[in-house]
Amino acid sequence: MQQSDLRLGAENLLITCAGLAAGDRLLVLREEPENTYYDQGIVEAVLETAHALEMRAELRTVPFDPMGGAISADLVAAMKQADRTIFLSRTGDQIRFDASMAGIRPIMSYALDAEMLASGFGQANYTGFVALKDAVNALFAGAREIRVSCPLGTDFSGPGACYAQAGAADVSVTRFPMSVFAPVPASGFSGVVMQDGFLVGTGSKFYDPYGCDLQELLAVHFENSRLTHFSGHEMDVHCAQMHYEKVGQMFDLEPLTMHSWHAGIHPGCAYTMPAANNFERWSGGAFGNPRLMHFHTCGHYAPGEISLNVLDPTISIDGVAVWKGGVFNPLCVPGGAEILAQYPSVQAVFDAPAQEVGQGPNGRLMGAA
Repeated sequence: MQQSDLRLGAENLLITCAGLAAGDRLLVLREEPENTYYDQGIVEAVLETAHALEMRAELRTVPFDPMGGAISADLVAAMKQADRTIFLSRTGDQIRFDASMAGIRPIMSYALDAEMLASGFGQANYTGFVALKDAVNALFAGAREIRVSCPLGTDFSGPGACYAQAGAADVSVTRFPMSVFAPVPASGFSGVVMQDGFLVGTGSKFYDPYGCDLQELLAVHFENSRLTHFSGHEMDVHCAQMHYEKVGQMFDLEPLTMHSWHAGIHPGCAYTMPAANNFERWSGGAFGNPRLMHFHTCGHYAPGEISLNVLDPTISIDGVAVWKGGVFNPLCVPGGAEILAQYPSVQAVFDAPAQEVGQGPNGRLMGAA
C-alpha cells in the first residue's frame, strides 16, 4: 500500500464525496478501537488528510450498540453543527434507513481499513459511481422483466423494480464508496434462492448467533414478499426454520418475509479473508462487489434481519444479461459508456475487477463448520 494511494482514497472521501474544503468542519465518529471492525489506519488517514487540507476535523468515539439504539441528542446536535459527519462505525450503517437523518446526510464508510481506502474501491471517483448507480436504478425501474440465476441453481423472476418514488433516496445516509443500486422490492417476484454456506445478519442488529452454518445447499423458495418454504438437507431445513423463528421472536417481527434484493456495482470492492472468519465484518464489507447479490429477509423493512447471499449472479433485464456470472457490464446500462469515458478511475476498476469476496478454499461461500 502506497501512502499516495491512501491519500487519494481519503481525498475521494473528503472532497469528492463529502464536498469539504479548507475551513470546513468535519466530525469523524469511530467505534471503540478494541472492536477492530475498523482499523486505526483508516481513522488516521482520514484525519491526517483532513488536517493537510486545512479542514477543522474532530474525532469522537461513539459506543457501539449491537442492537442499534437511538443516537443521543447531544451527538445529533454535534452532527448538525458540523459541515459533514463521517461514520467509521457500524452505527452509521444501522441508521441508514432512519428518515430523521435525511437532513443531516452523514456519510457511512464501507471502506473498513486503510487497504480498502487506498485500493480502487476507495480511489474510484465517487461521483462517477453515483451516476452509474442512478443509471442502473433507471434501468431496473423501466424494465418489463427481470430474471436472476446463479451457477448453483438460483432462479427467480419478476417485473421492473416498483420503487416507491422515482428518484427518491433509498437510504438517509450517504454511502462511501457507492457500491449498490437501490433495493428492488420483492413484490411481483417469485422463485428460489440457493443459499450456500450460511445465513447471516444484515448489519441492522448484531445478535448472537449472527451466522447460521449450512451443511449443504439450502433452497429458499419465495413468492412475492413471503418465504414459502425451505428444501435441502434435513438438518439445514430445520436449522433455517429455527433461526428465522428465533430472530423473528427476538425482534417481534414476521420472520418469513422477503423484502427486497440488490447486487454490487463496484468491482473495486475486495474482501480478502474468508467470510466465516468474521461474519459481521464480511457482511458489512464485501457486498459491493458485483460477484455478490443479497436479499433483505426477516422483516417488512430494509434491510430486514437475515440476509441471503448469492455468489456470481446473472441478472438479465429484458433479456440482456447486465450481470453475467458475477461480472457487471456497465456498457449494457444506458449512459454507462459515457460514465466510463468521463471517469477514467471508474473504467480502471472495471478493467481489473477484484475477485476476492470472502470465498472459502473451495471457491464458494462457506460457513465456519
